[in-house]
Amino acid sequence: MERLQKILANAGVASRRKCEELIAAGKVTVNDKVVTELGAKADPAVDVIAVNGRKIRTESKIYLMFNKPKGVITSMSDPKGRSIVADYLKGVKERVYPVGRLDYDTEGLLLLTNDGDLAHKLTHPKHHVPKTYLATVERIPHGDALEKLARGIKLEDGMTAPAEVEYHDADPDNKQATIRITIREGRNRQVRRMFEAIHHPVIRLKRIAFGGIALDNLQRGKYRPLTKEELNALKAAAESAGQA
Repeated sequence: MERLQKILANAGVASRRKCEELIAAGKVTVNDKVVTELGAKADPAVDVIAVNGRKIRTESKIYLMFNKPKGVITSMSDPKGRSIVADYLKGVKERVYPVGRLDYDTEGLLLLTNDGDLAHKLTHPKHHVPKTYLATVERIPHGDALEKLARGIKLEDGMTAPAEVEYHDADPDNKQATIRITIREGRNRQVRRMFEAIHHPVIRLKRIAFGGIALDNLQRGKYRPLTKEELNALKAAAESAGQA
C-alpha cells in the first residue's frame, strides 16, 4: 500500500504536489469512490485508480536530459500556442514532465521524468540539490561583489543560502563577464535576482549541471536518456542533500 499521491506521481500523472491538488479537488477515484484525503493509501496492483474518470496506467520509468533553448516554455502544453518543451520530445511515448523549471529566457539542462518520487526529492526545498549555472552579466564584477553572493545576499523574499561563485570568463572589450554559480535553492528567477542585487544584470543564463549531472556537449534542443551511472548519481545527490 502506498500513498495515493505517490502512486499518481509515479504513474506520470503530474508532480506530487499537483497530484495532491487533484486529490483535494475530488478528481481522483479508487475503485469508483472519490478520495479526497491526502493520507489515503491504495495498491496500484489491485485497486482501480482514475483521474477525471480516466484509469491511470503504470508506465516504465524514464529519465531524460534536455538542453532547453532560450525562448521555450518549461511546460508540456500552452493554450497560447507558444513553443514548449513537449515540442522537442516527439519520439518519447511515455508521459513525462519537467523536474523544476527554467525561465523562458534561460537555457540549458532540464531533467524530465515520470518518476514522481524522484522529482519530488529533487525539487523539494528541504533537499537543497545543487544546480550550476553560467551567468553572463553586464560589466565585470569585483571580487567583493561575488563574495556577497557566496556568503548570501538579501533579496525581497529573504537572504539567500551560501553559493559557490567563481569567474568563468571575462570580456573587457564587450564589458561583460561570465560567472559560474552553484545554488541549492529553487526560488523564482533566483540567479537573475542575485546578480541584479549586486548591480550586474544577467545577459545570458545557462544551467550546466543539476545534482552533479552535467550537460556537457548535448546539443541545444536535443534530449537523451540518462545513463545508469548518471541516474544513480542523481538519486544519491537527492538522498544526501535531504539528509544534510
